[in-house]
Order: sequence, then C-alpha cells, then structure tokens
Amino acid sequence: MKRLTTGIILTVLTLILAACGSDDASDADASEDKTINFGATSGPYSDMVTEAIAPLLEEKGYEVTNQEFTDYVQPNKALANGDLDANLFQHKVYLDSFAEENDLDLSEVIIVPTAPMGIYSNTFDSIEAIEEGSSIAVPNDPTNLARTLIILEDAGLITLKDDIDPLRASIQDIGDNKKSLEFVEVEAGQLPRLVDSEDLSAVPGNYALAADMDLLDSLALEDMPDDYRNRVVVNTEDLDADFTKAIEEVVQSDEFEQIIDEEFEGFSKPEWMKK
Repeated sequence: MKRLTTGIILTVLTLILAACGSDDASDADASEDKTINFGATSGPYSDMVTEAIAPLLEEKGYEVTNQEFTDYVQPNKALANGDLDANLFQHKVYLDSFAEENDLDLSEVIIVPTAPMGIYSNTFDSIEAIEEGSSIAVPNDPTNLARTLIILEDAGLITLKDDIDPLRASIQDIGDNKKSLEFVEVEAGQLPRLVDSEDLSAVPGNYALAADMDLLDSLALEDMPDDYRNRVVVNTEDLDADFTKAIEEVVQSDEFEQIIDEEFEGFSKPEWMKK
C-alpha cells in the first residue's frame, strides 16, 4: 500500500512539473516574437525590403511582412501606433520635421543606398553640350530645389552665394548663373514628364524610377549628403530591441551590398558603406 501511495504521489508531482515546464516554455516563446512588420512606399524602397532586407532577416529566423504605402504620412503614423515595427521611405530632413510636427518619438536605425536625383535631358547628351539660355524644370518644394541647385553647382553650371546654407538654397541664392538657365518650378511628381518639353529636368530618384527612367541615363547624378539618403526607422523605444539589431546587421552585410549592386544600379551608397 505504501509503495502504491508513493507511486501515485510521484506521478502527480511529475505531471505538475511537466505542466509548469510547458507553461514556462510557452511564456518564453511568447516573449520571443520573431515577426517584423515593415512598411515602405511603393517602388524601389518596398522592393529593397522584399528583395534585400527580408530574405536576409528570414535567414536569421524572422518572419517579415511588408506593407506598401502610396503617401509619406501614413508610414510614420502606422509605425507610431504599433501597426509597424519599422519603415523605410524617408530621409533625415523629413523624419526630423515630421516627428516634431506630429509629436512622435521615432529614431533612425541605419542609412540605406538611395536613388539620387539626376539631371535628365532629351535635348543634350552631356553637361558640356548645354547651351546658353536653356530651360530646366526644377522641383518647387524647398528641400528638392536645394538638392537640385547643389547638383547644378557641382556640375559647374551655377555658383551659390557664399553666405547661404546650400541645404536651404533657393533660386534667389544663385550668385552666378553661368549658362543663363531659365528655371521652371513645378511639383516634383511632374518632372519626369518635363524631360520631353524642357531642355533639362531635375528628377528625384524615386520619381525617375516610378516613371521607368534609368538612373544611369542622367547627365549628372547628385553626390547626395547622408541627410538626404533614406533610412530604416523604428520607434525610439525599440532601438535596442533584438529585431532592430538584426535589421542593422543584415543591412551592414556583404550579402546586402551585393544585392544592391546587382538589383539597384545607380543607387547612391551612404558614407558608412563607402569606408
């Protein structure tokens, strides 16, 4: 009888311990979420997530989803409210401005290769061939206009006044317009179409790619400052999270750079990648 009683007690204890162990394992699994919900604007940066970042994260055991957006407002709002874990679509200037205006606590993880703005023409085949008095379509928003003027200065077509910040330059800040270019200011999204109607058109990289233009067909591509390159962004509270570290690791990998070289020709690499 004693042996029977002892056997029953041991069996019960074994079952209890097994149940506890199962609960602990379940708790551990629940705490280790291996899903990353990305968001990116339709086009090259959504492609970068699905073709370069996601496959490398999946090799690390993560399940990656990617939600596409057609505007520049919802990706940050979706990130802030928890619908996304990370997004990829914006440069530092936009991120800082949007976060401040909307009282969001967002932080960049790492800068990625970015499609540069270019000067395109169906009239001239080189910068040197540009004639006096040629028309050039330029974006009418301050950020992209300043980028255009920097490209034109780098190409030797204009010089900017000494006492201005190039990142905030406007047409009024041109000191020497060496070819007497005529500036036509339009919304950035219209610039690809104006390659046909104007002598020159300064087209941001994302709009050029959306219009099936080849970045390498430009007369000049911008040597963009890192502030204008796109970056992966997360909520600041997630900066030290495992999934954030995993994203940074895959973007810094040789495999990622190889995919960029093969699939994203013409993209401008960030300074960290050039070292």
